Amino acid sequence: MTAMNPSRRNRLPWLLVISAIVILLDRLTKDWVRTHIELGHGIPILPGILRITHVFNDGAAFSLFADSATPQRVRWALVSFSLAAAIAIFAVLVRLGHRFTLTTIALALILGGALGNVYDRMRYASVVDFIEVHIVRYHWPDFNLADSAIVVGACLLFLDTLLPEKPLSQAETQQDADHPSATA
Repeated sequence: MTAMNPSRRNRLPWLLVISAIVILLDRLTKDWVRTHIELGHGIPILPGILRITHVFNDGAAFSLFADSATPQRVRWALVSFSLAAAIAIFAVLVRLGHRFTLTTIALALILGGALGNVYDRMRYASVVDFIEVHIVRYHWPDFNLADSAIVVGACLLFLDTLLPEKPLSQAETQQDADHPSATA
């Protein structure tokens, strides 16, 4: 058996870097918005189409549950669900993280997005949303970079199910043999 370069054997650290970059960019943009844009106001980027705004979202994606009669229950239910999902995604990444695939990159994006929004919910009791899009007369619900990472990750997962499976290269076959839990 030939010794493999350790950096080729385990890509998990790089996948976690993707998640960390999502969290960092999400934090930086939300902090910038909180510092520079008054709550409820915005800055037009493309008039009539795109604005950077400062709003709080007490609910889930697309402001679901935002008008709940029990906002604290919703908050902690969303935190619990997001943390459980993040733990499950991390476990899958540990099992599959020995190589880059569309699936592992998608999961890294989703992990970063989920943790970015969990931070907001735990610290501020709501999520800072700041990207406002209008398409003709439709106002898309405001969102943030964490939401974008989650959606892009979900789209990549869906795309991965549509693409034909590629046969593994000899190196990837050896990696799978070196990481039997990934194929179990």
